[in-house]
Amino acid sequence: MKRSAPSSEDGRSSTASGGEGAAIQPIWEPSPSAISEAKITEFRGWLEGRGESIGDSYEDLWRWSVSDLDRFWRAIWDFFEVRADGDPAVGLADATMPGTVWFPGVRLNYAENLFAGKADSDLAILHASESRPMAEIRWGALKSAVASFAAALRGLGVERGDRVVGYLPNIPEAIVALLGCASIGAIWSSASPDFGAGSVIDRFAQIDPTVLVAVDGYRYGGKDFDRMGVVEEIRDAIPNLRATVLLPYLDADREVPEFAVGWEDLLSANAGAELSFERVPFDHPLWILYSSGTTGLPKAIVQGHGGILLEHLKAMNFHVDPRPGDRLFWFTTTGWMVWNFMVSGLLTKAAIVVYDGSPAYPDLGVLWDLVARAGVTMFGTSAAFIAGCIKAGIRPRADRDLSALRAVGSTGSALAPESFDWVYREVGSDIWLYSASGGTDLCTAFVGGVPTLPVYRGEIQARVLGGAVEAWDDDGNALIGKVGELVVTEPMPSMPLFFWGDEDGERYRESYFEMYPGNWRHGDWLEITERGTAIIYGRSDSTINRGGIRIGTAEIYRAVLGHPEAVDALVVDLPDEETDGRIVLFVVLEGSGDEVDDRVQDELKVAIRERCSPRHVPDEVVAIAEVPRTLTGKPVEVPVKRILMGADPTVAVSRDSLANPGSIDFFVALAERRRVSADPAGPGIGS
Repeated sequence: MKRSAPSSEDGRSSTASGGEGAAIQPIWEPSPSAISEAKITEFRGWLEGRGESIGDSYEDLWRWSVSDLDRFWRAIWDFFEVRADGDPAVGLADATMPGTVWFPGVRLNYAENLFAGKADSDLAILHASESRPMAEIRWGALKSAVASFAAALRGLGVERGDRVVGYLPNIPEAIVALLGCASIGAIWSSASPDFGAGSVIDRFAQIDPTVLVAVDGYRYGGKDFDRMGVVEEIRDAIPNLRATVLLPYLDADREVPEFAVGWEDLLSANAGAELSFERVPFDHPLWILYSSGTTGLPKAIVQGHGGILLEHLKAMNFHVDPRPGDRLFWFTTTGWMVWNFMVSGLLTKAAIVVYDGSPAYPDLGVLWDLVARAGVTMFGTSAAFIAGCIKAGIRPRADRDLSALRAVGSTGSALAPESFDWVYREVGSDIWLYSASGGTDLCTAFVGGVPTLPVYRGEIQARVLGGAVEAWDDDGNALIGKVGELVVTEPMPSMPLFFWGDEDGERYRESYFEMYPGNWRHGDWLEITERGTAIIYGRSDSTINRGGIRIGTAEIYRAVLGHPEAVDALVVDLPDEETDGRIVLFVVLEGSGDEVDDRVQDELKVAIRERCSPRHVPDEVVAIAEVPRTLTGKPVEVPVKRILMGADPTVAVSRDSLANPGSIDFFVALAERRRVSADPAGPGIGS
C-alpha cells in the first residue's frame, strides 16, 4: 500500500517562512556584483552566445536543463571543455531508468580532467589534523605523488577494473590514492578508520579488492586510537588481497610489519614516474560508495567516471560557485559521500581545505578557528554542527577574522529555521547560506544552493540544474505547495551504474523504481513551494501518521531541538491495536539528565503541538543518554522501532554500522522490559 503524502495544510512547517499568511520575504539576497561574477551567470551568457533562448530567470534555466537533457549535458561538456576521445554529439542515447545510456562511444578519465589546466605552482590542498600542523600541497607536488602511487599500483599488478580500498582518514594521502586509482582505471572505495572491523569488512569484502591502503591509527578528540588490530582483521577477511600499504599516521616511527609495504617507501620507489591517464568508457566504474547498512549488508553503489565528472563539474561550479583563488572546506570523513564530493572541488579553480579530527575538540570553535586560519571562503558543514554551536553559545566572529568567508553550506539533514537566524546573526549578515539535500546514491544534491537567488528562512533555494525533481502524491501527480515523495522523473548522469553483486539488477530496481516504475523515488518527503524553493521533511519511510495526517520526523526534531535543554532526539511510532499508535519521544537533555521533569515534558509537547500538529504530540517523553546514529550521522529510527516491537536486535540493526553501538543497549533492555510486562503496549515505555 502506497503511503499518502500530507497536504500543505497537514504537513507544512509554518516556521519555515514566518507562518501561514505571513508576507514571505527573503532573509538574504545576492548583490549585483555577486550575481555578475557567478559561474552560472557566465554559463547563461555562454549559452546565449550559442543561440540558446532560455529566458531570464533561474527557473527558466532549470526548466530548459530538465526538458532537453541531451542539449543541457552536451552544453556542460562543451562549456568545461571535457578532455576525451570519441564524438560527444549524442549525450543521452537512452533515457530509460534504470538502464540510461550516456555519451556512447566516448572515452575519458575523471582524474585527467581534474588535473587539466592546473599550474604546478598553484595551491591545490591545505590540510591539518589533530596530529599534524597546517600545511599546503601545490598542484605540482600533488601531480608527482599521484603519478608515483599510480606507478606503484601498476607494479603491484593492479589493472583497470581492479578494486583498491582505503581505510584512511580525511588526509591528503587518501586523495592521492583515489586519484592514482582513477588515473589507471582502477576502482576506489574508502572507509573511515573510526569504522569497526565488522563494518569495514561488510563493505570491502563485497567488492573483492586487490590492494588495501590503511593507517596504523588516528587521533580524535585528543585521544589516540591504534587500528593495527583492525587492519589485520580486514586483511584476514579479504582472501584475494595482493598487497597492504601501511601509512604510519598515528605513530610516524612505527615499523612497518612484514605483511605490508610502507606508504613512503612505495612512493619513493616510484619517484619520478610520469602521470598518465587511461581513458575509459563513459560508464566505467570510478568509485564505490555504500548505504548505511543499518538493517543488512550495505548496498555497494557503483558510480562512473563520466557521470561523476559531469555532475560534479556542474554542481561544484554552479551550485557551490567557487572563484579562482577560493578555498573550499567541507567537514567530512572518508566514509561519507561528501568526501568524494569535496575532492571534486579540485575540478574548479579553487583549492580545497582538508581536516581530520573532532569538530568538538577542544570545543565547537575548532572548525571556526580553522576557517579563520586557512582563509576559507566556503565552509561546508552539517545542520547538527550548527545546532550544536547554537546550544554551546559559539560566536564565530567574536574573536576570529572570518573576513574571507563568503558562503556557508549545510547538508546531512534539514537545516532548522533557527539555524538560518543564527548564521546571519553570528557568522555574518552578508553570508550566502545554502542548504542542500541529496544522497550517497548519486553523490550529489537534488535541491541546493544557487548563488544568484535569494535565501528564504528554513528553505532550500532551488532544484539543481539537470535535476528533474518533483514532489508526487500516491498517484504520481506533481504537487506544488504540498508535501509528497521526492521523485526524479528524468535520469541524472551520476545515478548508480549498478550495485556490486546485484547481478540481475533486482535490488537496484527495488531500491528506487518499485513505487513509481520508470521514475526514481528517493524516500524523502519534499515540498516545492510556489517560489520554487524546497523544504525537506525527512525520510518518507520514517513518517508518523495520525488520523491521515503524516508528518516527517524531521519536523518533530525541529520543534524539539528548539528547546534550550534538548540536545538531541529520536522519535518512534509504536503500533497499538486500540489506538492510532503510541508516539514516544526519546530526548537527550543538557547535562545528560536521566529524567524529563514535568516542566520540560510540557514545554516539548507544546512546541510539537504548535509547530507540527496536535495529533503528533508524543504520548511519552523519555530521557536517554545518546541517540543511536549511523557512521554518517543519521538517526536509526526504523531499527529502534523494530527492536521495541520485539524484533531480534541482531537482525534489526548492525552494530558495526553505528557510530555509537553502545547506544542501542538502552533500547534492547527497554524492549525486554516491554516483553515481560503484562501490558506490552503500556502503561509506558519509561516505566
